[in-house]
Amino acid sequence: MKTGPLPVMNRLALAGALLAPAATASAAMGNIATTYGLLPADMATTQGLSMFSDQASAAYYNPAYLVHDPRGEFSAGLLNADYNLKAQSQGGSNPPDRSDDVLQEGNSEHTVLGFKTDLAGLTTMEHPINLGVTVGIEEYSQEVLSFNSETSQTGQYFEYGRKSLFLNIGLGTYVWRGISLGAGTLITLKNNAELETESDLAGNTEQESLTVETEPDIKGIASVNVDWGATLCPGERCWAQGLQTALAYRQKSSYETNVDANATIPGTIPPPGLTFSISTLDQYQPSIYTAGIAWRGRSLGVGLTLEQQNWSDLENDFEDDTIKDQVAWEFKDIVIPRLGIEYRIGSYLSLRGGLSYRESPLETTQSPDVNYLDTDRWVAGLGLSSEFPDFWILAHPLRVDLAYQYHKLQERDFQMASEDAPANPYETVTASGDVHVLTGSITLKF
Repeated sequence: MKTGPLPVMNRLALAGALLAPAATASAAMGNIATTYGLLPADMATTQGLSMFSDQASAAYYNPAYLVHDPRGEFSAGLLNADYNLKAQSQGGSNPPDRSDDVLQEGNSEHTVLGFKTDLAGLTTMEHPINLGVTVGIEEYSQEVLSFNSETSQTGQYFEYGRKSLFLNIGLGTYVWRGISLGAGTLITLKNNAELETESDLAGNTEQESLTVETEPDIKGIASVNVDWGATLCPGERCWAQGLQTALAYRQKSSYETNVDANATIPGTIPPPGLTFSISTLDQYQPSIYTAGIAWRGRSLGVGLTLEQQNWSDLENDFEDDTIKDQVAWEFKDIVIPRLGIEYRIGSYLSLRGGLSYRESPLETTQSPDVNYLDTDRWVAGLGLSSEFPDFWILAHPLRVDLAYQYHKLQERDFQMASEDAPANPYETVTASGDVHVLTGSITLKF
Protein backbone atom coordinates (compact mmCIF):
# COMPACT_ATOMS: atom_id res chain seq x y z
CA MET A 1 0.00 0.00 0.00
CA LYS A 2 1.32 3.46 -0.90
CA THR A 3 0.38 6.82 0.51
CA GLY A 4 1.06 10.37 -0.43
CA PRO A 5 4.07 12.19 0.99
CA LEU A 6 3.90 11.99 4.77
CA PRO A 7 6.75 12.27 7.26
CA VAL A 8 7.75 8.84 8.46
CA MET A 9 7.60 9.94 12.10
CA ASN A 10 3.90 10.68 11.67
CA ARG A 11 3.40 7.17 10.36
CA LEU A 12 5.15 5.76 13.40
CA ALA A 13 2.80 7.74 15.64
CA LEU A 14 -0.23 6.12 14.02
CA ALA A 15 -0.33 3.21 16.43
CA GLY A 16 -0.40 5.48 19.43
CA ALA A 17 -3.12 7.62 17.88
CA LEU A 18 -5.32 4.60 17.32
CA LEU A 19 -5.08 3.79 21.01
CA ALA A 20 -6.02 7.32 22.05
CA PRO A 21 -9.14 8.28 20.06
CA ALA A 22 -9.65 11.31 22.26
CA ALA A 23 -6.09 12.62 22.25
CA THR A 24 -7.16 16.20 22.83
CA ALA A 25 -9.02 15.17 25.97
CA SER A 26 -7.18 15.52 29.23
CA ALA A 27 -7.08 12.26 31.12
CA ALA A 28 -5.51 11.95 34.55
CA MET A 29 -4.48 9.80 37.51
CA GLY A 30 -7.89 8.94 38.96
CA ASN A 31 -11.29 7.43 38.35
CA ILE A 32 -14.80 8.62 39.04
CA ALA A 33 -15.25 6.31 42.05
CA THR A 34 -12.50 7.97 44.12
CA THR A 35 -12.41 11.46 42.60
CA TYR A 36 -16.16 12.13 42.76
CA GLY A 37 -18.21 9.05 43.68
CA LEU A 38 -20.22 6.61 41.59
CA LEU A 39 -23.88 7.33 42.37
CA PRO A 40 -25.47 10.52 43.75
CA ALA A 41 -25.65 9.11 47.30
CA ASP A 42 -21.88 8.53 47.21
CA MET A 43 -21.22 12.03 45.92
CA ALA A 44 -23.56 13.74 48.39
CA THR A 45 -21.75 12.20 51.38
CA THR A 46 -18.28 12.60 49.73
CA GLN A 47 -18.08 8.78 50.06
CA GLY A 48 -18.41 9.02 53.85
CA LEU A 49 -21.32 6.56 53.80
CA SER A 50 -20.43 4.68 50.60
CA MET A 51 -19.15 1.64 52.52
CA PHE A 52 -22.65 1.35 54.02
CA SER A 53 -24.69 2.02 50.89
CA ASP A 54 -27.38 -0.50 49.91
CA GLN A 55 -27.01 0.43 46.22
CA ALA A 56 -25.00 -1.29 43.48
CA SER A 57 -22.02 1.02 44.08
CA ALA A 58 -21.23 -1.07 47.17
CA ALA A 59 -19.66 -3.53 44.70
CA TYR A 60 -16.69 -1.14 44.58
CA TYR A 61 -16.61 0.44 48.03
CA ASN A 62 -17.63 -2.56 50.17
CA PRO A 63 -18.97 -5.63 48.32
CA ALA A 64 -19.71 -7.30 51.68
CA TYR A 65 -22.55 -4.79 52.13
CA LEU A 66 -24.41 -5.92 49.01
CA VAL A 67 -26.40 -8.44 51.09
CA HIS A 68 -27.89 -5.81 53.42
CA ASP A 69 -30.75 -5.08 51.04
CA PRO A 70 -32.15 -8.29 49.48
CA ARG A 71 -33.95 -6.36 46.74
CA GLY A 72 -32.49 -6.17 43.27
CA GLU A 73 -32.05 -2.86 41.51
CA PHE A 74 -31.10 -1.21 38.26
CA SER A 75 -29.71 2.34 38.35
CA ALA A 76 -28.97 4.76 35.53
CA GLY A 77 -27.39 8.14 36.17
CA LEU A 78 -25.63 11.09 34.57
CA LEU A 79 -22.62 12.91 36.05
CA ASN A 80 -21.18 16.24 34.93
CA ALA A 81 -17.98 17.58 36.50
CA ASP A 82 -17.13 21.15 35.46
CA TYR A 83 -13.54 21.96 36.40
CA ASN A 84 -11.71 25.29 36.30
CA LEU A 85 -8.04 24.73 37.16
CA LYS A 86 -5.62 27.65 37.38
CA ALA A 87 -1.87 28.26 37.22
CA GLN A 88 -1.09 31.88 38.11
CA SER A 89 2.40 32.95 37.09
CA GLN A 90 4.69 34.38 39.77
CA GLY A 91 7.32 35.32 37.20
CA GLY A 92 10.57 33.72 36.13
CA SER A 93 13.51 33.81 33.73
CA ASN A 94 11.57 32.92 30.59
CA PRO A 95 7.89 32.29 31.35
CA PRO A 96 5.61 31.27 28.46
CA ASP A 97 2.81 33.56 27.39
CA ARG A 98 0.00 33.19 29.92
CA SER A 99 -2.78 35.54 28.86
CA ASP A 100 -5.12 33.83 31.32
CA ASP A 101 -4.56 32.14 34.68
CA VAL A 102 -6.90 29.31 33.64
CA LEU A 103 -4.72 26.37 32.66
CA GLN A 104 -7.29 23.64 32.24
CA GLU A 105 -11.06 23.87 32.03
CA GLY A 106 -13.67 21.52 30.69
CA ASN A 107 -16.11 18.80 31.59
CA SER A 108 -16.05 15.16 32.53
CA GLU A 109 -19.41 13.75 31.51
CA HIS A 110 -20.30 10.24 32.56
CA THR A 111 -23.11 7.80 32.17
CA VAL A 112 -23.17 5.56 35.25
CA LEU A 113 -25.04 2.26 35.35
CA GLY A 114 -25.54 0.01 38.36
CA PHE A 115 -27.10 -3.43 38.71
CA LYS A 116 -27.66 -5.58 41.80
CA THR A 117 -29.43 -8.91 42.31
CA ASP A 118 -29.57 -11.92 44.64
CA LEU A 119 -28.13 -15.08 43.08
CA ALA A 120 -29.57 -17.36 45.76
CA GLY A 121 -32.20 -18.61 43.30
CA LEU A 122 -29.44 -20.21 41.23
CA THR A 123 -28.49 -22.55 44.09
CA THR A 124 -30.30 -25.09 46.26
CA MET A 125 -28.89 -23.65 49.51
CA GLU A 126 -31.13 -20.57 49.60
CA HIS A 127 -28.19 -18.68 51.06
CA PRO A 128 -28.07 -15.00 49.99
CA ILE A 129 -25.27 -14.24 47.52
CA ASN A 130 -25.65 -10.77 46.09
CA LEU A 131 -24.07 -9.59 42.84
CA GLY A 132 -23.32 -5.95 42.08
CA VAL A 133 -22.07 -4.40 38.82
CA THR A 134 -21.18 -0.76 38.16
CA VAL A 135 -20.18 0.79 34.84
CA GLY A 136 -19.10 4.34 34.02
CA ILE A 137 -18.64 5.58 30.44
CA GLU A 138 -17.28 9.02 29.47
CA GLU A 139 -19.00 11.53 27.18
CA TYR A 140 -22.43 10.23 28.20
CA SER A 141 -21.57 6.72 26.87
CA GLN A 142 -20.00 7.93 23.59
CA GLU A 143 -16.35 7.60 24.65
CA VAL A 144 -15.21 4.25 26.03
CA LEU A 145 -11.48 4.99 26.23
CA SER A 146 -10.14 8.44 27.10
CA PHE A 147 -6.37 8.18 27.33
CA ASN A 148 -3.70 10.87 27.21
CA SER A 149 -0.13 10.73 28.52
CA GLU A 150 2.12 13.62 27.55
CA THR A 151 4.73 16.15 28.53
CA SER A 152 3.78 19.79 29.02
CA GLN A 153 5.64 23.11 29.06
CA THR A 154 2.85 25.06 30.77
CA GLY A 155 1.85 22.47 33.36
CA GLN A 156 -0.88 19.84 33.66
CA TYR A 157 -3.07 18.74 36.54
CA PHE A 158 -2.34 15.38 38.11
CA GLU A 159 -5.89 14.11 38.64
CA TYR A 160 -8.70 16.06 36.98
CA GLY A 161 -9.79 15.43 33.41
CA ARG A 162 -11.54 12.78 31.36
CA LYS A 163 -12.03 9.38 32.97
CA SER A 164 -11.69 6.11 31.09
CA LEU A 165 -14.18 3.26 31.17
CA PHE A 166 -15.02 2.21 34.73
CA LEU A 167 -16.05 -1.44 35.18
CA ASN A 168 -16.51 -3.13 38.54
CA ILE A 169 -18.08 -6.44 39.65
CA GLY A 170 -18.62 -7.56 43.25
CA LEU A 171 -20.17 -10.36 45.32
CA GLY A 172 -21.27 -10.36 48.96
CA THR A 173 -22.65 -12.97 51.34
CA TYR A 174 -23.29 -13.59 55.05
CA VAL A 175 -20.92 -15.93 56.90
CA TRP A 176 -22.34 -15.61 60.43
CA ARG A 177 -24.92 -13.49 62.17
CA GLY A 178 -24.33 -9.87 61.17
CA ILE A 179 -20.95 -10.64 59.57
CA SER A 180 -20.63 -10.57 55.79
CA LEU A 181 -17.72 -10.97 53.40
CA GLY A 182 -17.30 -9.54 49.92
CA ALA A 183 -14.99 -9.85 46.96
CA GLY A 184 -14.85 -8.07 43.65
CA THR A 185 -12.81 -6.90 40.69
CA LEU A 186 -11.93 -3.62 39.06
CA ILE A 187 -11.24 -4.10 35.35
CA THR A 188 -8.91 -1.81 33.41
CA LEU A 189 -7.31 -2.20 29.97
CA LYS A 190 -3.81 -2.94 28.74
CA ASN A 191 -3.20 -1.83 25.14
CA ASN A 192 -0.41 -3.14 22.91
CA ALA A 193 0.36 -1.92 19.38
CA GLU A 194 3.00 -2.98 16.86
CA LEU A 195 3.74 -1.12 13.62
CA GLU A 196 6.13 -2.34 10.90
CA THR A 197 6.71 -0.23 7.80
CA GLU A 198 9.15 0.44 4.98
CA SER A 199 9.48 4.04 3.83
CA ASP A 200 11.53 6.36 1.68
CA LEU A 201 12.83 9.77 2.75
CA ALA A 202 9.74 11.46 1.32
CA GLY A 203 7.51 9.50 3.66
CA ASN A 204 6.01 7.14 1.04
CA THR A 205 5.37 3.84 2.82
CA GLU A 206 4.77 0.28 1.75
CA GLN A 207 4.70 -3.23 3.23
CA GLU A 208 2.96 -1.89 6.32
CA SER A 209 1.73 -4.03 9.17
CA LEU A 210 -0.24 -2.72 12.15
CA THR A 211 -1.42 -4.86 15.06
CA VAL A 212 -3.42 -3.49 18.00
CA GLU A 213 -4.45 -5.66 20.95
CA THR A 214 -6.37 -4.77 24.10
CA GLU A 215 -6.61 -7.12 27.04
CA PRO A 216 -8.33 -6.71 30.42
CA ASP A 217 -6.29 -6.17 33.54
CA ILE A 218 -8.24 -7.51 36.51
CA LYS A 219 -7.54 -6.23 40.03
CA GLY A 220 -9.02 -7.51 43.27
CA ILE A 221 -11.30 -6.00 45.90
CA ALA A 222 -12.02 -7.60 49.29
CA SER A 223 -14.06 -6.45 52.29
CA VAL A 224 -15.66 -7.51 55.56
CA ASN A 225 -18.66 -5.89 57.24
CA VAL A 226 -19.98 -6.33 60.79
CA ASP A 227 -23.47 -5.36 61.93
CA TRP A 228 -22.80 -5.29 65.67
CA GLY A 229 -26.48 -5.30 66.65
CA ALA A 230 -27.13 -8.54 64.75
CA THR A 231 -23.85 -10.04 66.02
CA LEU A 232 -24.08 -9.22 69.74
CA CYS A 233 -27.81 -9.19 70.37
CA PRO A 234 -29.73 -10.88 67.53
CA GLY A 235 -33.47 -10.57 67.73
CA GLU A 236 -33.48 -7.88 70.43
CA ARG A 237 -32.48 -4.27 70.88
CA CYS A 238 -29.25 -3.32 72.64
CA TRP A 239 -26.63 -0.59 72.70
CA ALA A 240 -25.04 -1.93 69.50
CA GLN A 241 -28.23 -1.63 67.45
CA GLY A 242 -27.53 0.31 64.23
CA LEU A 243 -23.75 0.25 64.69
CA GLN A 244 -21.67 -1.13 61.81
CA THR A 245 -17.99 -1.30 60.90
CA ALA A 246 -16.26 -2.30 57.68
CA LEU A 247 -12.80 -2.88 56.25
CA ALA A 248 -11.97 -2.94 52.53
CA TYR A 249 -8.92 -3.36 50.31
CA ARG A 250 -8.49 -2.50 46.63
CA GLN A 251 -5.44 -3.40 44.54
CA LYS A 252 -3.63 -0.72 42.56
CA SER A 253 -4.71 -0.41 38.94
CA SER A 254 -4.01 1.65 35.83
CA TYR A 255 -4.61 1.88 32.11
CA GLU A 256 -1.41 0.93 30.27
CA THR A 257 -0.36 1.43 26.66
CA ASN A 258 2.70 -0.06 24.93
CA VAL A 259 3.63 0.92 21.36
CA ASP A 260 6.46 -0.69 19.35
CA ALA A 261 7.11 0.86 15.93
CA ASN A 262 9.80 -0.17 13.44
CA ALA A 263 10.73 1.52 10.15
CA THR A 264 13.30 0.73 7.49
CA ILE A 265 14.43 3.10 4.75
CA PRO A 266 16.25 1.21 1.95
CA GLY A 267 19.71 2.64 1.40
CA THR A 268 19.53 4.76 4.55
CA ILE A 269 18.24 2.67 7.47
CA PRO A 270 18.63 -1.03 6.62
CA PRO A 271 16.97 -3.90 8.49
CA PRO A 272 16.34 -4.42 11.34
CA GLY A 273 15.43 -0.74 10.98
CA LEU A 274 14.78 2.13 13.36
CA THR A 275 12.76 1.08 16.41
CA PHE A 276 10.64 3.27 18.65
CA SER A 277 9.15 1.90 21.89
CA ILE A 278 6.74 3.76 24.12
CA SER A 279 5.33 2.45 27.39
CA THR A 280 3.10 4.66 29.50
CA LEU A 281 0.32 4.45 32.06
CA ASP A 282 -2.62 6.64 32.87
CA GLN A 283 -5.71 6.60 35.10
CA TYR A 284 -3.55 5.22 37.90
CA GLN A 285 -5.19 4.22 41.18
CA PRO A 286 -2.97 3.20 44.13
CA SER A 287 -3.67 0.33 46.46
CA ILE A 288 -6.30 1.52 48.95
CA TYR A 289 -7.12 0.40 52.50
CA THR A 290 -10.38 1.72 53.93
CA ALA A 291 -11.87 1.49 57.43
CA GLY A 292 -15.36 2.75 58.15
CA ILE A 293 -17.80 3.06 61.01
CA ALA A 294 -21.47 4.05 60.78
CA TRP A 295 -24.47 4.38 63.03
CA ARG A 296 -28.05 4.57 61.85
CA GLY A 297 -31.07 5.37 63.95
CA ARG A 298 -34.67 5.80 62.88
CA SER A 299 -34.04 9.11 61.14
CA LEU A 300 -30.35 9.95 61.44
CA GLY A 301 -27.33 8.16 60.02
CA VAL A 302 -23.67 9.15 60.40
CA GLY A 303 -20.63 7.55 58.80
CA LEU A 304 -16.89 8.14 59.03
CA THR A 305 -14.27 6.47 56.85
CA LEU A 306 -10.50 6.71 56.77
CA GLU A 307 -9.00 5.84 53.39
CA GLN A 308 -5.28 5.17 53.01
CA GLN A 309 -3.98 5.53 49.46
CA ASN A 310 -0.47 4.16 48.85
CA TRP A 311 0.82 6.55 46.20
CA SER A 312 4.49 5.88 46.99
CA ASP A 313 4.33 2.80 44.74
CA LEU A 314 3.93 5.12 41.75
CA GLU A 315 7.57 6.22 42.04
CA ASN A 316 8.72 2.78 40.87
CA ASP A 317 5.96 2.43 38.28
CA PHE A 318 6.98 5.70 36.62
CA GLU A 319 10.51 4.31 36.09
CA ASP A 320 9.07 2.13 33.30
CA ASP A 321 7.03 4.99 31.82
CA THR A 322 9.04 6.27 28.84
CA ILE A 323 7.14 9.60 28.84
CA LYS A 324 7.54 10.42 32.54
CA ASP A 325 10.74 8.55 33.51
CA GLN A 326 12.97 11.66 33.31
CA VAL A 327 11.71 12.95 36.69
CA ALA A 328 12.98 11.99 40.15
CA TRP A 329 9.45 11.51 41.44
CA GLU A 330 8.51 11.73 45.11
CA PHE A 331 5.07 10.57 46.22
CA LYS A 332 3.75 9.93 49.69
CA ASP A 333 1.00 7.74 51.08
CA ILE A 334 -2.01 9.73 52.25
CA VAL A 335 -5.03 9.21 54.52
CA ILE A 336 -8.33 10.77 53.46
CA PRO A 337 -10.99 11.34 56.17
CA ARG A 338 -14.56 11.28 54.87
CA LEU A 339 -17.66 12.24 56.88
CA GLY A 340 -21.18 11.54 55.68
CA ILE A 341 -24.59 12.35 57.21
CA GLU A 342 -28.04 11.14 56.21
CA TYR A 343 -31.38 12.34 57.57
CA ARG A 344 -34.67 10.68 56.69
CA ILE A 345 -37.78 12.85 56.48
CA GLY A 346 -40.77 10.55 56.66
CA SER A 347 -40.66 7.20 54.90
CA TYR A 348 -39.57 8.17 51.41
CA LEU A 349 -37.37 11.29 51.50
CA SER A 350 -33.72 11.49 52.59
CA LEU A 351 -31.30 14.41 52.78
CA ARG A 352 -27.53 13.80 52.66
CA GLY A 353 -24.38 15.81 53.18
CA GLY A 354 -20.67 15.14 53.44
CA LEU A 355 -17.21 16.61 53.85
CA SER A 356 -13.74 15.23 53.09
CA TYR A 357 -10.17 16.46 52.90
CA ARG A 358 -7.55 15.08 50.53
CA GLU A 359 -3.90 15.93 50.96
CA SER A 360 -1.87 15.91 47.75
CA PRO A 361 0.25 12.76 47.36
CA LEU A 362 2.64 14.60 45.00
CA GLU A 363 5.64 15.88 46.95
CA THR A 364 7.62 16.83 43.84
CA THR A 365 7.12 20.54 43.09
CA GLN A 366 9.45 20.50 40.08
CA SER A 367 9.03 17.80 37.41
CA PRO A 368 10.95 18.84 34.25
CA ASP A 369 9.00 18.53 30.98
CA VAL A 370 6.06 16.75 32.64
CA ASN A 371 5.28 19.67 35.01
CA TYR A 372 2.53 18.04 37.07
CA LEU A 373 0.40 20.22 39.36
CA ASP A 374 -1.56 18.90 42.33
CA THR A 375 -2.90 20.54 45.48
CA ASP A 376 -4.64 19.70 48.74
CA ARG A 377 -8.40 19.98 48.43
CA TRP A 378 -11.61 20.19 50.42
CA VAL A 379 -14.68 18.40 49.07
CA ALA A 380 -18.24 19.14 50.21
CA GLY A 381 -21.42 17.42 49.05
CA LEU A 382 -25.19 17.80 49.34
CA GLY A 383 -28.01 15.68 47.97
CA LEU A 384 -31.46 14.22 48.35
CA SER A 385 -33.31 11.10 47.32
CA SER A 386 -36.95 10.12 47.18
CA GLU A 387 -38.49 6.68 46.79
CA PHE A 388 -41.91 6.22 45.22
CA PRO A 389 -43.48 2.88 46.18
CA ASP A 390 -46.26 3.18 43.59
CA PHE A 391 -45.17 5.12 40.55
CA TRP A 392 -47.53 5.20 37.60
CA ILE A 393 -47.54 1.81 35.84
CA LEU A 394 -44.44 0.41 37.54
CA ALA A 395 -44.89 -2.71 39.64
CA HIS A 396 -41.82 -1.93 41.78
CA PRO A 397 -40.59 1.09 43.76
CA LEU A 398 -38.77 3.87 41.92
CA ARG A 399 -36.00 5.93 43.54
CA VAL A 400 -34.76 9.33 42.31
CA ASP A 401 -31.45 10.81 43.51
CA LEU A 402 -29.86 14.23 42.98
CA ALA A 403 -26.52 15.51 44.31
CA TYR A 404 -24.09 18.41 44.07
CA GLN A 405 -20.41 18.34 44.98
CA TYR A 406 -17.87 21.14 45.26
CA HIS A 407 -14.06 20.80 45.23
CA LYS A 408 -11.88 23.64 46.50
CA LEU A 409 -8.22 23.28 45.48
CA GLN A 410 -5.87 25.00 47.93
CA GLU A 411 -3.13 27.26 46.57
CA ARG A 412 0.30 25.66 46.08
CA ASP A 413 3.44 26.82 44.28
CA PHE A 414 5.22 24.77 41.61
CA GLN A 415 8.38 25.41 39.62
CA MET A 416 8.15 24.91 35.86
CA ALA A 417 11.21 23.31 34.23
CA SER A 418 12.24 21.93 30.86
CA GLU A 419 15.37 20.48 29.34
CA ASP A 420 14.97 22.93 26.43
CA ALA A 421 14.72 26.03 28.64
CA PRO A 422 17.78 28.35 28.84
CA ALA A 423 17.46 28.36 32.64
CA ASN A 424 15.62 26.17 35.14
CA PRO A 425 13.24 26.61 36.76
CA TYR A 426 12.05 29.10 34.17
CA GLU A 427 8.82 30.03 35.97
CA THR A 428 6.98 29.68 39.27
CA VAL A 429 3.19 29.22 39.22
CA THR A 430 0.54 29.05 41.91
CA ALA A 431 -1.92 26.21 41.32
CA SER A 432 -5.53 26.49 42.49
CA GLY A 433 -9.03 25.90 41.19
CA ASP A 434 -12.65 24.90 41.64
CA VAL A 435 -14.68 21.92 40.52
CA HIS A 436 -18.49 21.77 40.42
CA VAL A 437 -20.18 18.40 40.02
CA LEU A 438 -23.85 17.69 39.35
CA THR A 439 -25.35 14.23 39.14
CA GLY A 440 -28.71 12.51 39.12
CA SER A 441 -29.96 8.94 38.87
CA ILE A 442 -33.08 6.86 38.63
CA THR A 443 -33.19 3.46 40.34
CA LEU A 444 -35.78 0.73 39.85
CA LYS A 445 -36.06 -1.65 42.82
CA PHE A 446 -37.29 -5.17 42.19
